[in-house]
Amino acid sequence: MTADDYFAIQNVLFSYPFALDAGDFDAVGELLGDAVVRSGGAIMADRDAAAVAKSFRDWVLTYADGSPRTRHMLANVMIVPEGEGRAKVSSYVMVFQQADGGPLQPVIGGDYLDRLERIDGRWRIVERTMGNDLIGDLSRHGRDFGIIQPTRANGARPLSE
Repeated sequence: MTADDYFAIQNVLFSYPFALDAGDFDAVGELLGDAVVRSGGAIMADRDAAAVAKSFRDWVLTYADGSPRTRHMLANVMIVPEGEGRAKVSSYVMVFQQADGGPLQPVIGGDYLDRLERIDGRWRIVERTMGNDLIGDLSRHGRDFGIIQPTRANGARPLSE
């Protein structure tokens, strides 16, 4: 794996928060359209961009500007090569929100475990497991809090080669 691969993988990962924070659920669907997406231990979508977009559109509240008034911050990104054209990636996520006159506050935190493959020369997410184990006030962020099951995608240890 080259340095260019690492940068390309990071750019794919960091595209997700930009699309989600803009309320561009179709772009989120496109980004995860080649992936089996799990949240809270359940399959949310299976290689279906429209299903991914619908899941986010159905759950996430948006405001007059079309956005959810959030900032998804990714950190502690670890990329582990898994052979030619494949990688496993672990990252933390913390979501901040300010909506409806409420304070700027963290609303949920967790982690992602992703598997990526180079498909037709581009790195694509082919599997995403989302875990959320730090849960704050989601009343201005989502519609169905029953689907949020406290889980960790990566366990408590960093990835190893």
